[in-house]
Parts: sequence; C-alpha cells; structure tokens
Amino acid sequence: MNRRTLLRTAAATLVVTACGSTATPGGTATNSPSFAPATKATVELAKGGTFTFTLRPDKAPQTVARFAEKSRSGFYNDKIFHRVEDWVVQGGDPLGTGTGGEKVPSEYNDLSFNLGSVGIARGQDPAINNGSQWFVVKKDSTFLDKQYTNFGIVSSGIEVVNGIKIGDKIKTIKIE
Repeated sequence: MNRRTLLRTAAATLVVTACGSTATPGGTATNSPSFAPATKATVELAKGGTFTFTLRPDKAPQTVARFAEKSRSGFYNDKIFHRVEDWVVQGGDPLGTGTGGEKVPSEYNDLSFNLGSVGIARGQDPAINNGSQWFVVKKDSTFLDKQYTNFGIVSSGIEVVNGIKIGDKIKTIKIE
C-alpha cells in the first residue's frame, strides 16, 4: 500500500468514526442485539400463580430498562419476597433480607400509588433508589407519591399478589 492510499484509508476511517458508523472499511456493519421497549412484566411464582403488570417507560425510563434487563437476565429468578404487610409485598433483594441491592438515582414522576402500583425501594436518601428491590402496593398508598419511583401497575392477578407470603419465591419474570 503506498502512502497516498494509506492516507486516504486513514482519512476515510476518521470520517466514518466521527459520523458514528459501526461499519469497518472493507467489512460489513453488524447490529448489536436490542430488545423492544418493555411494556409488560409477568411474574410467575414458584408456588404457582402469576401476576402481570404494565410497565411505564414513559414515566420511569431508566427504572423500567433496569428492571427489564435484570428480569431478562434471570436475576430475579429464585429471589424471595422478604417483606409482606397488609399494604405491600416487596422482593428482589439479592440478599433476601431487605438490605441488598445497588444504589441508583431516583426517578420520581406524577404517577400515584393506587392499588396495584409497582415501585422501587429506597433507603433514607430520597435521591437514591435501590437498583434491585421492587414492591407492589395492595391498597391505595398515596403517601408514597413523589417519595418513591412508581414504574407500573398490576393489570391482572392482584389476588395472587394478595396471597404472597414472606419467603415466597419468584420463579421467573417474563418481559414483553
């Protein structure tokens, strides 16, 4: 390869890189795998029963994306519901104690925590959410509004949610 050809190839490579193309000179572009936007989650319990909730990527895009990614990877499989009260069930903690999970930025919105709303847990700092633990409210819980990230609402199977006991396991979560 002579100097002129080398310089042209280098210049073309710089232009292609600057324009953001993933094609390589002399090669073909490959598309990285991507998933359709998540709009629905179906939770199957190990003891039997399922419940489905509509996801709200329009109101909590990062939260929905993180939840969908973890669900698709099998992260939540065999995780337990560690907290069950008359108004809420909570699970997804990798430690199973309510103390596990990574810290991520909060993503508050204007959705109200009505019966069946799905939210992300957090600790004392309202700017930080838990990246793993999530909950479903079993009754209207508007005192959580703008204090916790609401990212969905149960569309079917609220009776299954109401029957969850401490220690019940998530078999799988299917994302559509």
